Amino acid sequence: MSGADSTILLKEDRGAVRILKLNRPEVRNALNDELRGEVTTQIRAAEDDPSVRAIVLTGEGSKAFCAGADINALLLRTPQSMLGQLRADRIDFVLERSAKPVVAAINGYAFGGGFELALACAVRIASENASVGLPEVNLGIFPSLGGTQRLPRLVGVGRAMEMILSARILTAREALEFGIVSRVVPREDLLDESIALAEMVASKGPVAVRLAKDAILAGFGMTLDEGLRYENRLAAVVMGTRDKKEGLSAFLEKRKPVFIGE
Repeated sequence: MSGADSTILLKEDRGAVRILKLNRPEVRNALNDELRGEVTTQIRAAEDDPSVRAIVLTGEGSKAFCAGADINALLLRTPQSMLGQLRADRIDFVLERSAKPVVAAINGYAFGGGFELALACAVRIASENASVGLPEVNLGIFPSLGGTQRLPRLVGVGRAMEMILSARILTAREALEFGIVSRVVPREDLLDESIALAEMVASKGPVAVRLAKDAILAGFGMTLDEGLRYENRLAAVVMGTRDKKEGLSAFLEKRKPVFIGE
């Protein structure tokens, strides 16, 4: 086990899985600039660490994954500062584009920016007490950390319109029905289930996992023909890797493959 330098983000390694916990439970793990910076820093550190192959992102405590942006920080935001946020190091971009897939373990409230963090992760698992939504219009603003773009791609335009325009909050079971989370588990099992999934991902060929994730995400902005061509190019890259040779050889030899990420 290893700890992050900042107490607002806790870090723990379990084998090839890195666990990151948002740690502002007194404000339901609300996002401020410092926490955003810590998350992006730690995701990039995990990407650069060859011992890490998957990441779990969750919130400290049982009440909240992340209840959204810090309201005091929102009060200080200006049009100029908002436009200045559209950078490659924006937290949702870093989560979505991470070479190491991120599993969001939603352990309670995931509202506003907190829900948008989860939407940027590769996979989402919810505890039975979780609830998710984008209530920004209640405050006279609207979701702007990717919510208006990622949610429709996940649940369809009609359901996304309803959720965003009415500020509807979903229970964990409703989120499962909508296809937002892949499973709902008892609260006490959430972290173990999320780590088990991350371990499963971590056991696969790292290059194949990274490029498959890239193909899925990139395909949303392409026609089917363009997406198939892109998929084909990435598949050609995989065919030249040492991991491909190892994976096929291990299958024929009835043994567990030892992938090196090359």
